[in-house]
Amino acid sequence: MTARIALATAAAFPDLDEESRLLVAALGEIGLSAEPAIWSDPRIDWSAYDLVVVRCTWDYQQRHGEYLAWADQVAASTALTNPAAVLRWNTDKTYLRDLASVGLPVIETAWLQPGDTVVLPRTGEYVVKPAVSAGSRDTNRYVGGRHDDRAVAHAASLLAAGRTVMVQPYLAQVDTYGESALLYLDGRLSHAVRKGPLLEPAMAFVEGAYKQETIEAREPTAAERAVAESVLDALADVAPAGRSELTYARVDLVPDAGGSPTLLELELTEPSMFLDFDGCGGSVAAPRFAAAIRARLGG
Repeated sequence: MTARIALATAAAFPDLDEESRLLVAALGEIGLSAEPAIWSDPRIDWSAYDLVVVRCTWDYQQRHGEYLAWADQVAASTALTNPAAVLRWNTDKTYLRDLASVGLPVIETAWLQPGDTVVLPRTGEYVVKPAVSAGSRDTNRYVGGRHDDRAVAHAASLLAAGRTVMVQPYLAQVDTYGESALLYLDGRLSHAVRKGPLLEPAMAFVEGAYKQETIEAREPTAAERAVAESVLDALADVAPAGRSELTYARVDLVPDAGGSPTLLELELTEPSMFLDFDGCGGSVAAPRFAAAIRARLGG
C-alpha cells in the first residue's frame, strides 16, 4: 500500500505554495502520494498519515502555544518532520543564545523581557522584532536618533503583549550583498540563494503571512559553507536533535562589518526552501527533497 504523506499548511494556503507543489510532483515521481492538510483543522485524523511534513504553516506565530500542542499531538500518533521537539526549540528565536554559547558567529542580539525598561541604541541602524515571529511580521528597522519614539513604542507594545523582544544591529551589507540562504536536505547542502533586502527604515508593518522577497540562485562562498556546516554540526550539543534527524534546514547568513558570514537565523520549522531557485527550475532540489522524505519513511 502506498504511504500517505501530509504536507502541513496554514488555512491561508490550502493548496500550498508553488514550491510545495513542485515537491508533490517530485514525490509522485518516486511513487509517494502527498496532499496538503491544514494544521489547525480539528477534523483531520493525523494518525491516518504515515508521515506529516511541516511546510506552509506560516501563521504559527499568532497561536504559538496551540501550534506546539498540535505538533506534540501529531508526533504522538505518527511520524512528524522536522520533529516536534525541534519545532518547539526553533520557533522561539532565543535558540540563537544556545548557538552563540558554543562560539558560533551569531548576530549580536540584545534581549528584552516583559517588564523590562526599553533601552534602544541612540546611533546607527538596528532592528526590533519579537522572538516568536515569521515572515518579517511585527519587525522593523530604525535609525537611532531619528526614529526613537516610534522604535520605543514598537518594542513597548510587544513587551506589553507578553512577547520577548530582540534588538539587533542592522548589517549594512544586506543592502548590497544580501542574505545567503543555504538549503540542506537530509543533512547535506542542496543549493543556495541570495535574498535581497527586506526592511526599510521605519516602514509600514508587514500585513499578511510574509513580505515578498527578491530571490536568485547563488553559489555560497567557502566561508559561508564552513559557517553553515558548523551551525548544523553544533545542533548535536545544543538542540533536541542533530542534523541527521532533520529532513530539511535553512541557514541564513549575512556578512558582518568585516565581511565574515554571521548567522541571522537557522530555519528548521517551516522555511521556504526555494526549490524553484536551484538553478534548474526545481528539477534538482525538488527530487532531493522527495528523496529526503522517502528516507524518513525508511525507504
